[in-house]
Amino acid sequence: MATTSNITVRPPRVYPRGTCHSPEMIADLSRAAWEFRIQVLRMIYNYKTGHLGGAFSIAEVLTALFFHHLRLDPERPDWPERDRLIFSKGHACAMLYPCRAYRGFFPPEELMTFRALDSRLQGHPERQKLPGIEVPAGPLGHGVAIGAGMAHAARMDGRRHRVYVVLGDGELNSGPIWEGALVAAKYQLDQLVAIVDYNGVQQTGTTTHVMPTEPITDKWRAFNWHVLDIHEHNMAEVLDALDQADEVHGRPTVIIGRGTKGKGVSFMEGDSYWHGAPPTPEQFAAALQELRKGAEQWER
Repeated sequence: MATTSNITVRPPRVYPRGTCHSPEMIADLSRAAWEFRIQVLRMIYNYKTGHLGGAFSIAEVLTALFFHHLRLDPERPDWPERDRLIFSKGHACAMLYPCRAYRGFFPPEELMTFRALDSRLQGHPERQKLPGIEVPAGPLGHGVAIGAGMAHAARMDGRRHRVYVVLGDGELNSGPIWEGALVAAKYQLDQLVAIVDYNGVQQTGTTTHVMPTEPITDKWRAFNWHVLDIHEHNMAEVLDALDQADEVHGRPTVIIGRGTKGKGVSFMEGDSYWHGAPPTPEQFAAALQELRKGAEQWER
């Protein structure tokens, strides 16, 4: 019988924005991203509910944001100068929660209540329940427009904090995404950065089959956004892209993170079944073994 006990997750160091991307830092953050996948697997297996595929694909991006790039103060989650993170693909919050917990926003022990009745860690993040959640996320497609509003408000108030919006590629089927993109371009909101988890698979199949979005970079450029196209499971590329976005002026930036749904577990990768399915005991054990090997490759 598979067990969730004796699984240790070690958070990485917190590297302030501007820290040189040394090999040691890249290895530390990469290892943590793999161990966060282990935590997510454990959380979803515990109550047999949650979204593994899209949580696994966004691991490196969220790890880089929380432990390097975002200006945050867990002791003051409403600090006015904090960077804002809008997690628009809210169903994948199983990866958001470990990053917040190990960054200090709430006790990591609480992670195992994920999706339990009356838990603060619901299947979609709720601002009223958990410190640091900027907006609730349930219906997809609103993140870019909300982010544009936040960035515009910051400019009007003379504040220079940045606003990050994490999207799913299936979410790009939603019209409000593109309305928000037009607004952000019109007002030249260079404080706004959208990050698309472009893993090629959504709930009912591949994005190519459901609603093709290519040429995706050309689309965003046509909306007058600065576009960075990266491999989202390469921590060095993720870190470099976030830094490059800081240097863009006069227009918003979108990072197209090309990755793999279910990244790290061979039988889950690229399979829409794992959009929202929990593993069996045998699948849990097999997945855990693969994820542990993934983490071990970054040990130094």
